[in-house]
Amino acid sequence: MPTETSTDPIKIGSLFSKSGVTAFVEKTMSNAVCLAVSEINAGGGINGRDLVLNEADPKGELKLFQSETQRLLDEGVSNFFGCYLSSTRKVTLPIIAQNQKLLFYPTFYEGFEFSPNCVYSGAVPNQNTFWLADYLLDNYEKKYLLVGSNYVFPYETNRVMRDLVANRGGDVVDEIYIPLNPAPEDIARVIEKIKAALPIVVFSTLVGDGAVAFYKAYKDAGIDPETSPIASLITGETEVAEIGLEASVGHVTAAPYFSSVDSPQNKKFVTDYRASYGQEAPICAAAEAAYFQVHLFAEAARRARAVDRESILRVLPTFSFEAPQGVVRVSRENHHAHLWPKVAIVDRNGTFKIVREAYEPVPPDPYLKDFDPTHGQNDNQSF
Repeated sequence: MPTETSTDPIKIGSLFSKSGVTAFVEKTMSNAVCLAVSEINAGGGINGRDLVLNEADPKGELKLFQSETQRLLDEGVSNFFGCYLSSTRKVTLPIIAQNQKLLFYPTFYEGFEFSPNCVYSGAVPNQNTFWLADYLLDNYEKKYLLVGSNYVFPYETNRVMRDLVANRGGDVVDEIYIPLNPAPEDIARVIEKIKAALPIVVFSTLVGDGAVAFYKAYKDAGIDPETSPIASLITGETEVAEIGLEASVGHVTAAPYFSSVDSPQNKKFVTDYRASYGQEAPICAAAEAAYFQVHLFAEAARRARAVDRESILRVLPTFSFEAPQGVVRVSRENHHAHLWPKVAIVDRNGTFKIVREAYEPVPPDPYLKDFDPTHGQNDNQSF
């Protein structure tokens, strides 16, 4: 960038809520970004230039995501890392695009999007929803109830899950949406419908505090997860820490990463993260993606010797990075990441026991161009 000298620090922005309904998840993502920045700077920065992290707390409010994005732009931020909910990504991206900057988005999401100003590091449906549906239909009831928070991700994800269940011989008996921050009576109404339909598999796209309350109410209702589990793409280690062990055991999640992954890279990541943020600190898939995407950006900037959007996007698809989940890379075609799908069940120790996983990274298919609703993913699984 011609106005900078070779020793000027590189300003990047962090957009994660430290208060609000999803704050307990977003804090782990923010922590992971900070860890990556500290590692990059300890290793000499980017061609001798330190990263400087300018942080914002949008408090889960859409208007604050917009105003805080603009504030960080005014402070000279070159690239952004952040957002959890799809709704926050959708209000933030137009501002970033107008200024020709780049957002690295770490959360699994519903797919069906492409922006030349976004790198999508989280899973899309063929990297999590397909895998979860296959596992559930192989091992549990064929009867399903879908429950979600009232925003874009649950609606779009349930649309895909409904098709997967139907085309694999299952039956969706109900689809229910409740507020993002539900009242106890909202959850009680769902629990009563579930109890009336037992045995059943419950596919939950509830997020944040609402998801925590739902799992606790499920346990209090005496529903047995051995025969009627809650299956989710969302409930990871951070949620389990909030839900508690007894209400979490036996439930199922699909994601590219769990902190139980047995690899040298993940063991180092978990050790370093917990050395910084506490020995009991939970680490979820969105946090791992937030971590590795900063390293992807840094390597692209080193190779490009620039941090502008065009230079980063030109170089980013030309290399891979050994992330805690496995080797990842970004697709030039759609700016999404090649990831390692896994399905896991919470065991009695509070650990996600991996019961199905890919033996190679799965290419992203955000528009489901290669979607065959009658065919599972078993050609790319290990058990």
